Amino acid sequence: MTPFTYTCPKTLTEAVRSHDANIDARFIGGGTNLLDLMKMGTERPTRLVDINRLPLKEIQEHNGGVRIGALVSNTEAASHPLIRSRYPVLSEAILAGATQQLRNKATMGGNLLQRTRCYYFYDPSFQECNKRVPGSGCAAIQGCNRIHAILGTSDKCIAVHPSDMAVALMALDAVVQVTGPKGERTIAIRDFHRLPGDTPQTDTNLQPGELITAIDLPPIAYGRRSKYIKVRDRNSYAFALVSVATVLDADENGTIRKAHIALGGVAHKPWRATKAEAMIARTKADESTLRAAADAELQAAKGYRDNGFKIELAKRCIVRGVLNALNAA
Repeated sequence: MTPFTYTCPKTLTEAVRSHDANIDARFIGGGTNLLDLMKMGTERPTRLVDINRLPLKEIQEHNGGVRIGALVSNTEAASHPLIRSRYPVLSEAILAGATQQLRNKATMGGNLLQRTRCYYFYDPSFQECNKRVPGSGCAAIQGCNRIHAILGTSDKCIAVHPSDMAVALMALDAVVQVTGPKGERTIAIRDFHRLPGDTPQTDTNLQPGELITAIDLPPIAYGRRSKYIKVRDRNSYAFALVSVATVLDADENGTIRKAHIALGGVAHKPWRATKAEAMIARTKADESTLRAAADAELQAAKGYRDNGFKIELAKRCIVRGVLNALNAA
């Protein structure tokens, strides 16, 4: 592990100043992803800015919705009455991720900042990785790519975003609050993470020195009609092969007025299924209608040697996700 300095500021201003003073600095909350990366030599910060003393640990009503502080633990968020009653899809997604011990430590802000999942990125013994060494190539394209992306890929990177929580936030149209050297700003969850393009080393649209302070969930009257599905190799502590978060506005006859559908395990960022949403809106969706919508959403998908099965799996997850949400309370 590379030697580093450590500071523990007590105010947001001090935290931003501490980070901005050193371009190799990293903010650390729970550290459940960052510390692993540091131990393996994938991340090599020269300064850690511990933000655990900052006042970012509350969940409260805000503008008709709910604001979740960045330092709220995953466990606290998943079990909070406001989340469980208004946004059950978020609670379900969090509980589907990692182990109880990790959820106790992991923070909501840190969960959003997990690095994309790829064997070749995580292991520095592989030299060919554009995320670690831009311009070196992508070993996964010709290598073992069973867990990798099928949507939004580029010839530079096919890694996938690992967060379950972020998939639910995408379906809920969440907004991320950040502060940094240039002040405060908001980032819609759709714009927070990035597709790889020509710069796969950049996972998010955060600017240097910016810190997540909160996640805002908008008021959604039909938020209770929501479900999260995660398909994985084993039932505990495994990343999603494909997941889907679904939130539906539907009448008592089952006619869908509006749908929110987000996919996980298929792209470099949580994937909003806008084509499928548009096709099932204002319909009384049956399986054939849902299958047509899923086919349209996955039309541009590209499978590789080991992960072509994800295309069919994602289609089936969309159909199942909508049907499950229709039957939700």
